[in-house]
Amino acid sequence: MQEEKTTYCRICEPLCGMIATVEDGKLLSLRPDKQNPLSKGFACPKGIAFTEIVNDPDRVLHPLRKNEFGEFEEVSWDTAMSDITSRLGAIHRRDGAGSIGWYFGNPATFSTGHTLWVANFTTLLGTPHVYSAGSQDVNNRFVASHFLYGTPVAAPIPDINRVQFLVIIGANPVVSHGSVMSSPRIRESLQAITNRGGRVLVIDPRRTETAREFEWQPIVPDTDALLLLSLLHVMFAEKLADEDQLAEQSTGLESIKELAAGFAPEMTADRTGIDPQTVRDLARTLVVTDRAAIYGRIGTSLGRAGTLTTALLDIVNLVAGNLDVAGGSMFGDLGIPGQRLGVAALQHVSRFAWNGRRSRVGDLPQVLGTAPASVMAKEMLTPGKGQLKALFVSAGNPVLSVPNGDELSKALGDLELMVSLDFYQNETNAHADYILPTTTMYERSDFLLPFQALFTTPFKQATEAVIPPRGEAREEWEIINELVASLAKQAPLLGGLHLFNKFADLVGKPWTPTTLSDLVVRIGMGGDRFGLRRGGLTFEKLINKFPHGKIVADNLEPGQLRKIVTHRARKIRLDAPELLAEIDRLERDTDPGYPLRLIGMREIRSENSWQHNAPMLLRGGRTHAARMHPNDAADRGIAEGELISVASRHGQIALPVTLTDDIKQGVVAIPHGWGHNGNGGWTRANDAASNDLGTGGVNVNKLISSDPEDLERLAGMANMTGVPIQVAALDRTSDSIRDRLSASSDMVASGE
Repeated sequence: MQEEKTTYCRICEPLCGMIATVEDGKLLSLRPDKQNPLSKGFACPKGIAFTEIVNDPDRVLHPLRKNEFGEFEEVSWDTAMSDITSRLGAIHRRDGAGSIGWYFGNPATFSTGHTLWVANFTTLLGTPHVYSAGSQDVNNRFVASHFLYGTPVAAPIPDINRVQFLVIIGANPVVSHGSVMSSPRIRESLQAITNRGGRVLVIDPRRTETAREFEWQPIVPDTDALLLLSLLHVMFAEKLADEDQLAEQSTGLESIKELAAGFAPEMTADRTGIDPQTVRDLARTLVVTDRAAIYGRIGTSLGRAGTLTTALLDIVNLVAGNLDVAGGSMFGDLGIPGQRLGVAALQHVSRFAWNGRRSRVGDLPQVLGTAPASVMAKEMLTPGKGQLKALFVSAGNPVLSVPNGDELSKALGDLELMVSLDFYQNETNAHADYILPTTTMYERSDFLLPFQALFTTPFKQATEAVIPPRGEAREEWEIINELVASLAKQAPLLGGLHLFNKFADLVGKPWTPTTLSDLVVRIGMGGDRFGLRRGGLTFEKLINKFPHGKIVADNLEPGQLRKIVTHRARKIRLDAPELLAEIDRLERDTDPGYPLRLIGMREIRSENSWQHNAPMLLRGGRTHAARMHPNDAADRGIAEGELISVASRHGQIALPVTLTDDIKQGVVAIPHGWGHNGNGGWTRANDAASNDLGTGGVNVNKLISSDPEDLERLAGMANMTGVPIQVAALDRTSDSIRDRLSASSDMVASGE
């Protein structure tokens, strides 16, 4: 008998409501939940197609072990866990905790238990080798917040429901659906701004899907910091800023004024490509418009000075009078008593502070307890104390997502032990000794825990699993608990790992993601405070009484800064020396041999590297192609659809090109997440994006450097935007193309 179960999507940050149709424990279909008070019947193609992922015949449903012939074969959970913990214990006894590491990918963030249990496990283990997709995405948001507010977890978001003038820099919310901002139906929310007489201005090297619907201002890639400094210059030089108010809110104002004085719009125009008068008008409009905000995301994060750029976004909002005010850039409030003191205490006693551990290779900082993934391969290949020899990878495919995937692929092959927790065999875990099958989001209960402070409308929703786990799949936190329990038996032999005994007591039977979520629901905004607030929420009440979710406040509340800032006097710090020192990273990167600039782009039917096996998302014969301006193509004798070579100082790829006026001259955009090479077990992904070079698309990150000297210094972020490149037409002879690319890869791998 068919049932309909209310739940929500956990692919990306809007977390749209869904209705799952289930029969006999099988997911039949997914459709948008019209009764969800925020998404109101909206879901993107990726969410609707997820049924195909849950039921994918290529899905890993049983533990797999690599045999002596290099092939995967099914084994029992007991066999897998016994061998894994035995080998892990031996490595630990010989080389210590510094030889063991963990990488978790983007999907882990959308699971309440996944990241928390990984964090607990690696913290108690005491390893410095914890990596995440954050160093290719968002880590400098946390570092900028650390310097500005004293806490890495304060992230202002645009008050999209009330803003009248929204400036979007380096973000494409019509496709991404919002990032570091949870706002279902964001396209309609943006349209509502113009419908109520406001403006939306998109500043981007490409006329993105968002820019096509609003105003577009092209900009040269990786010059956003220069634009922001010029906006500050105008605000101070024309005395537009309320400096008395700024003195009450912040420290270091004079340093910022002095810094901005050297960046007049006339001085930065040749670098940004934006007319000085346009910059001056924009600065004035941001100040004089009641309810204005400036918002940036991935395009502002992945440049050479991403942390500085991220901090400058907040500083521009502050100086314009648009930070922590209704209709401006605001902070979500968890509503948890003692929230500020709790965050401050956590930073002082844990390794999650920015000034904690640093990487063995490159001496780069950890961010929220994770090291830069770009140096992960070098940590495996560099001999000495702390060399990484055993690695767990959960919900990730870093061979396609970190720079220099060929280097990482080689390093993975040299590990003594590699264990993957995933529901697909991919290009990364093709190197694993074991692949342990995990559940999809519809096979677990969940709560919107990581995104509570990022909803533009404060909102809570919980869900139970809508189907039981397929095959022998298990949740990541359950696997970690079993790993802990097994290792705890070896505690007398494993030194500091006697702490696992205590950990097992804490997170075993009594503590689960559901009990933790219930705690957060009850003490947070709208919660019942364990019976002290009549009618308040609990996890169970969200499931049974409000299955479609519940709005807990009509709007974000202003005046949150004093609750959030942990610096003395609760003032924003504008003059952290580490931030100001990043100015030298803004110098022009010129090389006549690489005259063009590379940017990334997201596609509406792709989610990084892991949704290319769903037939619904591959309709229409998709081709992985670069986007290029017709004038740049004409200068190089390149025609529409031709194969091109794209080379940087670090690598070379070849793919077809699409010519479009929707991109600034001098810029080339290439979607990320492709490069499926047959090593993964997903048959359709390997055959997708077909072209004259074969199938699976190409890995754009082969063009990106993993050299520690090329990483952003404050957050260890990979430099993935504004990368100098050259483009040329290719002979259509496949053998010739492959020979040239193979030679290029060999040079890069050998360090030439």
